[in-house]
Amino acid sequence: MCTLEKRGNIFILTLTGEADHRLNPTLIDSITAAVRRARSEATAPSALITTAQGKFFSNGYDLKWAKQDMERRGKIMSSKLRLLVAELINLPMPTIAAVTGHASAAGFVLALCHDYILMRRDRGFLYMSELDIGLRLPAWFIALMKCKIGSPVALREVALASAKLTGDIALQKGIVDSVHNNADETLKAAEKLGEELVRRNWDGNTYSGIRTTLFAQVLDSLESDETVGDFGKKEAKKAVSRL
Repeated sequence: MCTLEKRGNIFILTLTGEADHRLNPTLIDSITAAVRRARSEATAPSALITTAQGKFFSNGYDLKWAKQDMERRGKIMSSKLRLLVAELINLPMPTIAAVTGHASAAGFVLALCHDYILMRRDRGFLYMSELDIGLRLPAWFIALMKCKIGSPVALREVALASAKLTGDIALQKGIVDSVHNNADETLKAAEKLGEELVRRNWDGNTYSGIRTTLFAQVLDSLESDETVGDFGKKEAKKAVSRL
């Protein structure tokens, strides 16, 4: 489901397996375990890069898995993703998302949890799809989006227009830090940025302490058990049919 490779002081977490990397409990648990392993194996200032194989970074929650019991399974996915988000926010090292394919809905959220986002230019977009498929966004998604998307106009386009943002558009709106010609160049740029950050020789606990203060409202919002939609069976069936 994912691999973790250490190159010097850089950890590279790569989503593997399913083509669109849907965030079901198995994949979320695998990512969380990799993040915890990076924490435990870091012996000096380090950085974490998260990336993915194929045309998708992540296509969001696995709603097809959840559809048999949307209320229960939806809350399981929400609980596990909120735990992963908290792990990333508390991780004592800089984090970089190398978005080498589409990042939709909860997959977009996963990218936003990182300190830096790098994106490829030739393929993929950032897309908060909930409005298009008839689901409400949970408050903690909104809290994270407000924290990471500074422009009210850009935030409106993401949340209230379900805009599909290419790398260049996302860069113009200040949502990503840089764009690169293809997947290989995106990952190489992420490694270069990671090396630059490691050379700053920051104390990891100090770094994560500042980050948790910056993300205080997000961390507070993670206490809610609200999940995407919090809808009944009828809405669930409609949403899954639109996938």
